[in-house]
Amino acid sequence: MMLIPTHHFRNIERKPEYLQPEKCIPPPYPGPMGTMWFIRDGCGIACAIVTWFLVLYAEFVVLFVMLIPSRDYVYSIINGIMFNLLAFLALASHCRAMLTDPGAVPKGNATKEFIESLQLKPGQVVYKCPKCCSIKPDRAHHCSVCKRCIRKMDHHCPWVNNCVGENNQKYFVLFTMYIALISLHALIMVGFHFLHCFEEDWTKCSSFSPPTTVILLILLCFEGLLFLIFTSVMFGTQVHSICTDETGIEQLKKEERRWAKKTKWMNMKAVFGHPFSLGWASPFATPDQGKADPYQYVV
Repeated sequence: MMLIPTHHFRNIERKPEYLQPEKCIPPPYPGPMGTMWFIRDGCGIACAIVTWFLVLYAEFVVLFVMLIPSRDYVYSIINGIMFNLLAFLALASHCRAMLTDPGAVPKGNATKEFIESLQLKPGQVVYKCPKCCSIKPDRAHHCSVCKRCIRKMDHHCPWVNNCVGENNQKYFVLFTMYIALISLHALIMVGFHFLHCFEEDWTKCSSFSPPTTVILLILLCFEGLLFLIFTSVMFGTQVHSICTDETGIEQLKKEERRWAKKTKWMNMKAVFGHPFSLGWASPFATPDQGKADPYQYVV
């Protein structure tokens, strides 16, 4: 529970409005545990499909243009295993980032019963989002695409068709990291393949015709370079955001810091889980978010 100055405002209301709980429809009965989260947004779905298509295109070129026709079987096996493992982890991280609830506040919970259950004391304030009729926890922001308030929302990413928030930031960071790694790996293999083909006959270094091989490699090189730069920048900004415990929206709006400052290591463990382990690099390991703070709605 924290005191705030009178000039403090949230992202939706510049002045605290009356909660008007009688106008809020009670939230629907919660579904079974493990219910899949999916945002029905046309642009986001298209971007997610394009992401998978580009990864699978890279997979096709690496396997059928460079590795399988190669006479160096050790080189092909080692690089094939490495690239496929990284591509699998990238797509698994993408799925987890897309299908994990990023930390949505229960919709329509600004009811009289819920407000009474908070047992507010004189001077304590709660904020209601007029767009989704929810009592907003501290550091929550409303997403116009997801149509929900998201706890510790960093941004909405169309490439994963989801918000990046409290519960799925780990998967988004892993997604950017693995995409950057497979992009770098693909660029290195393209460079070696070009050198190999220049030294030998082009008709023997690929099962495709020389013009087709060159076009496929150039397209892969362009894709790899573009995504290496993009995902590396995103990975760096996300790690910086985690270490400083300040989301992208909070940095953009230069919001006043109202939460306790922790060490960078503690902030990393809060996102990736306690304690440090190989699970930090696994999209299948769900980080322990701890118990919800009963005073998260009160300021």
